[in-house]
Amino acid sequence: MADATAQAPINLARTLGKSNPLRDAQDRRLPQIAGPCVLVIFGVTGDLSRKKLMPAVYDLANRGLLPPGFGLVGFARRDWENQDFEKIVHDSVKQYARTPFREEVWQQLVEGIRFVPGELTDDNAFITLKNTIAELDQVRGTGGNHAFYLSLPPGLFDTVVGKLRKFGLAESTSGSWSRVVIEKPFGHDLESARELERTVSSVFPPSSVFRIDHYLGKETVQNMLALRFANQLFEPVWNNNYIDHVQITMAEDIGIGGRAGYYDGIGAARDVIQNHLLQLLALTAMEEPNSFDAAQLRVEKQKVLAATRPPADLAAHTARGRYAAGWQGGEKVRGYIQEEGIDPKSTTETFAAIRVDIDNRRWAGVPFYLRTGKRLPRRVTEVALGFKRAPHLPFTDTDTEELGNNALVMRIQPDEGVTLQFGAKVPGTQMEIRQVNMDFAYGGSFTENSPEAYERLILDVLLGEPPLFPQREEVELSWMILDPILDYWASLGTPPEDYEAGTWGPESAREMLARDGRAWRRP
Repeated sequence: MADATAQAPINLARTLGKSNPLRDAQDRRLPQIAGPCVLVIFGVTGDLSRKKLMPAVYDLANRGLLPPGFGLVGFARRDWENQDFEKIVHDSVKQYARTPFREEVWQQLVEGIRFVPGELTDDNAFITLKNTIAELDQVRGTGGNHAFYLSLPPGLFDTVVGKLRKFGLAESTSGSWSRVVIEKPFGHDLESARELERTVSSVFPPSSVFRIDHYLGKETVQNMLALRFANQLFEPVWNNNYIDHVQITMAEDIGIGGRAGYYDGIGAARDVIQNHLLQLLALTAMEEPNSFDAAQLRVEKQKVLAATRPPADLAAHTARGRYAAGWQGGEKVRGYIQEEGIDPKSTTETFAAIRVDIDNRRWAGVPFYLRTGKRLPRRVTEVALGFKRAPHLPFTDTDTEELGNNALVMRIQPDEGVTLQFGAKVPGTQMEIRQVNMDFAYGGSFTENSPEAYERLILDVLLGEPPLFPQREEVELSWMILDPILDYWASLGTPPEDYEAGTWGPESAREMLARDGRAWRRP
């Protein structure tokens, strides 16, 4: 049997068709411009809509990727007129848009902006929504193409999709489409994820359901595929013959801010590990796909997640923590349970770290360590592959005192790029080896600014392009990995271990790797 790690390199040229997720939407050879359509945003008054969604819509228009026949409808429980909503969109664009404000672009966009006030349970509000969309179909020529973005808690999805079905808004007719976009978390556990799936799929077919994981829209996440499969340099050593372990980190230097109502009861593991970090793991560990179309990528990611298992010893190889008061950025910050809106008896974790193993030929024996936390020293997301030491080192102990293992670090944010760590001789007459870095930064190599993640994902929704969106099977497999860990933590009946704000998490996280003879990287 041929070794799965020694496949022929993929032919990227043959994959540059319509479904290739590595292609930039501005590629002049293969323009990707959305057709006429209406985007309806539920929960349009929230931070996500104000800081990400509406600026992304403007940036797409500014880049020429939205058609003149485009409509934007906001739905929320506010007593606003259209002009009030226009002002909210205008201010959001001015403050948060990535591209410069251009009056002519704004004027074209604002002609298609509408607002529908009302409760999600109010039939009359959905009648108004249906009439508003019909009016845009007529005056903007949007042709019955509608996307519904549910920027809402999952508990409200059932209500909204039920109303969309009741008033015929979820129906796709010949030559038109209707799609729904849902934000993570995709459920609270495996059973709730399946229930959510039953709710949504009872109204929309699978091809019309888009689950947003904004990390998958980041350019550097997509470039992980290019780094692996477009370069013969890395793929031959991307296996357990050479790699000792893998660390995947998403650290934030902020607290929960005003998100107490959302965050408490969810916690770091559900908020980040179940979606972002396990998706990064799948992209890091997946086998080479036959092509970059959605079906092939989905198959390879599912294989990895299906082979991934939680630690056998949950006490030794998981850690959870909660930030306490401390100093960060020169300021005194309060602890999690002192945050406004948090129950002092809360057992929600703000830091989570786990070890998982992948039971396949490529990764057998290579532990994957995943960690995420708030109030850590700096904001950083990275995937770091730690290589095994050379089998023979013809140096004395003093020669290699500072020499660590080689590492390949893919930085997702904020300083997007790749770092290769290796040993080099210090100048001089003695044979002294020191660890050095070879660094590649996307910002220094490309003159073009990367699109914001939500730009790419919203455009893909409007185009009906599915490669960057996790599917039902991936969501359920991720919960199968995480649920035993969450159940174990719940069974302890104790609060998470406190760690001082501005530090790298609780002592139990350090001990988790120390038991394996390893240590966390300091990004």
